[in-house]
Amino acid sequence: MDFKLKIWRQKNAKAKGHFETYEVHDIEEDASFLEMLDILNEQLIREGIDPVAVDKGCKNSGPVSFDHDCREGICGACSLYIDGRAHGPDDEVTTCQLFMRKFKDGATITVEPWRSAGFPIIKDLVVDRGAYDKILQAGGYVSVRTGGVPDANAIPIPKKNADESMDAAACIGCGACAATCKNGSAMLFVAARVSSLALLPQGRVEAARRAKAMVAKMDELGFGACTNTRACEMECPKHITVNHIARLNREFLCAKFKD
Repeated sequence: MDFKLKIWRQKNAKAKGHFETYEVHDIEEDASFLEMLDILNEQLIREGIDPVAVDKGCKNSGPVSFDHDCREGICGACSLYIDGRAHGPDDEVTTCQLFMRKFKDGATITVEPWRSAGFPIIKDLVVDRGAYDKILQAGGYVSVRTGGVPDANAIPIPKKNADESMDAAACIGCGACAATCKNGSAMLFVAARVSSLALLPQGRVEAARRAKAMVAKMDELGFGACTNTRACEMECPKHITVNHIARLNREFLCAKFKD
């Protein structure tokens, strides 16, 4: 398969970015999108053109910088906006799980970094997703007694609650929700983190403080408000639902009423 790639190139956070067009040939249909980018980078390295040549008006043919780690749909690092969709034209997958058979042979593919005020661009397709780490840190800890191992049935948890908690905990913090939202809201991410603990007795001790602190940090870091367009739910690779946002709102309001 052959493709024409329009890729966002940006030397650093302060430089002005632009699109560069490249061509790749003889790509296997079962290759993942990141494997295709690896092939492109090998091609660019072989060409041997210095990336700084772009400053002199030459085409930037240096390797394209992009984030990746596990390549198994677990870490959430592969944060790419492909043909106008977070993680590309497939449902409930990360970029590393997107295969080239999803594209037509000869297609032109546009690749961009996350577009969100909360995720400033570092270089090319790499963005700083440290804001999510700061929100998690604001959530703090969970009080759990140490010592002997308690009996498994000492604190019975309804299966419905356990299942919902596990669904929320499946969030990998990739940032697709904020990048997709027209408001740049991180509500789905925050809701998943709060909801996964709000449904369990171990999370109730610090529940009020956690909800207030994480929402406050989200606002502080420049993420927008939720207006219920559900775009985040549609593009979430783990299909975290907006039901968790409703739970976050209840947790937050209850905490404020208590104050």
